[in-house]
Amino acid sequence: MSSFLIHLLTSACLAAMMALGLNLQAGYAGMVNFGFIAFAGLGAYAAGIASQLGWPLPVAVLLALAAASVLAVAIARLGRMLSSDYWGIATLAVAEILRTVALNETWLTGGAQGIGGIAPLFGGLAAPWADLAFLAVTAACLALVYAGYRRIVRSRFGRALKVMREEPALAVCFGYDPLSLKTRASVAAALPAALAGALLTWYISYVGPDTMLSSETFALWTIVMVGGLGSNAGVLVGAVLVQAVYSLAPFLKDWFGVGSDLAGAVRLGLVGLMLLACLLWRPRGLLPERLEIHP
Repeated sequence: MSSFLIHLLTSACLAAMMALGLNLQAGYAGMVNFGFIAFAGLGAYAAGIASQLGWPLPVAVLLALAAASVLAVAIARLGRMLSSDYWGIATLAVAEILRTVALNETWLTGGAQGIGGIAPLFGGLAAPWADLAFLAVTAACLALVYAGYRRIVRSRFGRALKVMREEPALAVCFGYDPLSLKTRASVAAALPAALAGALLTWYISYVGPDTMLSSETFALWTIVMVGGLGSNAGVLVGAVLVQAVYSLAPFLKDWFGVGSDLAGAVRLGLVGLMLLACLLWRPRGLLPERLEIHP
């Protein structure tokens, strides 16, 4: 039971880091991104490739952050020529293109087999100390991301994002450059997602094309919507709830004697029902965004 709880908390921390980035982009800046998992996927592959090449850990982390930042700038620039709805569809297409590249470029990404045998961060420690140490690292990273975002949304930049979300024309009248705001918001959202993707690679010692499946973005959107769009505290609650469902669903194989495929389908169905129930009874989420009045 202790190992299961450690795994649940670790998974929740990693998912929360990704979802906080999506919440900044969609909840505060109003940028609907249906391919957000691409940032985490790039971070995961960068960490995996760097580890296979024997590069030091700091270099691997910097490579993951740099790759996600470049993608974030490119996607934000793409939004200059598209409306918000079409931009959301374009982000989904970009994520699928990257997944297809990862699936076919065997020489770099390992193709459909992915990259395995990646050395864990605390391979020298015995269980459960290695898992506890990794949980401590992910929790510390989540705390830093949460504190950083808390400061961002209360800053002048954060208030500008909210103005752009509610009244884009008014933001322009105030002298804000929408493209600059979107670019900075995209980069700020991509960084924790890439870091979480890299940590996930070291956690499971593997990275593959399934990391960038559209269903993973759906899970992140579920976390944000259940917790509360525009609420960082709500994201933490949503991450725990969704990851609890994800972690408990495999036990259906033992409890009811069903196959792995059916258990996976039931897991997605349960998450979908959770999202539907929240939209019907708590449309603003469990911990909705608090409107702050500044003098």
